[in-house]
Amino acid sequence: MTPMNMNKRISKTQLLLMLVAALALLSTQAAFAASPGITGPTFNLEASPAYISQPDGSFVYSWGYGCNGAPSDFAPAAIGGATCSTMQIPGPTLIVTQGQTVTVHLINRLPKAAGNTSILFPGFNVTASGGQVGLMTREAPPLTTCPSAVACTVTYTFTATTPGTRAYYSGTQGDLQVEMGMYGAIIVLPSTVPAVCDSGVHAQNQTAQGFWGESDFRLAHAAYNHPEACYDREYLFQFSEMDPRIHREAEQQSTRACTGCMNVATEPYVPAYYMINGRSMPDLMDANYDLQYPHQPYNGDPHMHPGELTLLRIIGQNRWQHPFHEHGNHVRVLARDGNLILSQSDPNSLAGPALFTTTTTPGLAMDGIYYWTGRGLNWDAYGHNPGSNNPYAKLPCTPDENGYNTGAPTAINYFEWCQDHNKALETAPFGDVAGGGPTTLPDPNILVNGSWYGGSPYLGPNATVRSVGSTGTTPPSGTIGNSPSEEAGFAFMWHSHNEREITTNNIFPGGMMMMMLVDSREFVIDETR
Repeated sequence: MTPMNMNKRISKTQLLLMLVAALALLSTQAAFAASPGITGPTFNLEASPAYISQPDGSFVYSWGYGCNGAPSDFAPAAIGGATCSTMQIPGPTLIVTQGQTVTVHLINRLPKAAGNTSILFPGFNVTASGGQVGLMTREAPPLTTCPSAVACTVTYTFTATTPGTRAYYSGTQGDLQVEMGMYGAIIVLPSTVPAVCDSGVHAQNQTAQGFWGESDFRLAHAAYNHPEACYDREYLFQFSEMDPRIHREAEQQSTRACTGCMNVATEPYVPAYYMINGRSMPDLMDANYDLQYPHQPYNGDPHMHPGELTLLRIIGQNRWQHPFHEHGNHVRVLARDGNLILSQSDPNSLAGPALFTTTTTPGLAMDGIYYWTGRGLNWDAYGHNPGSNNPYAKLPCTPDENGYNTGAPTAINYFEWCQDHNKALETAPFGDVAGGGPTTLPDPNILVNGSWYGGSPYLGPNATVRSVGSTGTTPPSGTIGNSPSEEAGFAFMWHSHNEREITTNNIFPGGMMMMMLVDSREFVIDETR
């Protein structure tokens, strides 16, 4: 991983400042993401219509894959209240293990006028049976044209030969059906995990999580059977856009009595909604399986502690590329479409690039590692004050061979960059006269202020007291999204670098935008919310 780059900027500084101000208007409580889905190796799916919601109040007629009957197992097991409706966007995330024989049964409950539908599983050698012959695979005709559901069920069978994250999507009239929402993700977990993933710093991270009462929300301990593919936390993000005009035309023609006679113009293409996991900002920051989104069950709001290796599973769905920027650090790419990127000179070493933006090409999936440690911040992120009576203000920082405080995994300042221990806020705070002046909010090019400023430039719910001792506090901001008394983490804005894609129906802020929240160890990250 390349060194920290704490001064990464979006394309226009003015845009960033506008976003900071706009976020102050939001009242969304913090919720957290993961990689939720259903486990196989047998899946019973259907294609159905429903309406999905957008933050501007619109309900958009859409198509999507869903569960035909209640699935037996959801993952990760720590997430309660999981559901799978008959239609959702994205479709159910299918979770299997390398080497398993995967079977997917599909029935078609789309309108008769929509005609046949199907599923493609790129990257796998698929055998299809049942239904009707199609251009790219066997297709399921509408149930209304079938003597029975069994007669019109298509079955796809393949072996999950290699681990990784991949897309699945309709192979029938893709310009319409994928646009309408017929896509999803399949995650193949490695059959074996390197021993190093359960030792060293990874074991210490899990010890720290357990000490503070956190559950383990990982699907596995490694993305691949490779020692450089270990991780401590994970998230799945599927990027897509939507043109409401196409959806209106499909809705208007959905009542036609003829079979497969729908004729919807898919050009010109003018999207108005930009989504991550089927939701737009701020809806994507609500909980997984939130009841107000019955057909959009997955959220997108990442969260981590310093030093944790966070696996990002990223898929580009639909038609457009989306240049997504993860503030706070680069993303080191492990693999694309389930193929590890190996060094030509040393096949045992990974050679994926460290990306400033993870551009999501349509149909392309990538797995990458993101982490944040505070190195390069240039001030003590934990607000240590040796003269304070607060014991948390006097925590030691003993550097390991890499310069981090890792000797005490359960300490609040576990993984502190010791070179900045006891260092004042900033040598020349942003906005101050060079050489001094009162401290200000942290540089907005480093951390997000506004609604997501935690009330202190230090990490932790007690940071406002810790930095000054028992005689006073650092004045909290009273913000809503990142409470000084409960969370007080550092917020990093993750967003599309295409400016129109951080709008919802041309209204800013919205679209493809979220927050990565980094908290010290005592804050319990509860991904069931």
